[in-house]
Amino acid sequence: VQLQASGGGLVQAGGSLRLSCAASGRTFSDFVMGWFRQAPGKERAFVAGLSWSDSRNIYYADSAEGRFTISRDNAKNTVYLQMNSLKLEDTAIYFCAARDGVTISTVQWEYDYWGQGTQVTVSS
Repeated sequence: VQLQASGGGLVQAGGSLRLSCAASGRTFSDFVMGWFRQAPGKERAFVAGLSWSDSRNIYYADSAEGRFTISRDNAKNTVYLQMNSLKLEDTAIYFCAARDGVTISTVQWEYDYWGQGTQVTVSS
């Protein structure tokens, strides 16, 4: 399984970015996809996750609820993270990850596959 994250960049506070995670290597019907982020000097933290087989099965961290939206495009095998109303504290490297099963986990070591990360920098 290969995950390719993209879409990061520099944005002003209050702005928006959309991250993409292109997945390849197998059928993803029984996968959970997650987005994590790691700010300098901090632990990697869960941001959002969805079940590939049930798009209604979505979970957000409190920090993302109401501002971020996770979605998927089956035809493109791609998961997106739309980030609106960005704050300075959203600055981090964002990683996409995948794990077998249908249960969304917020725990990073429960994910089996990881993308390379994409930098998001929010400026004032």
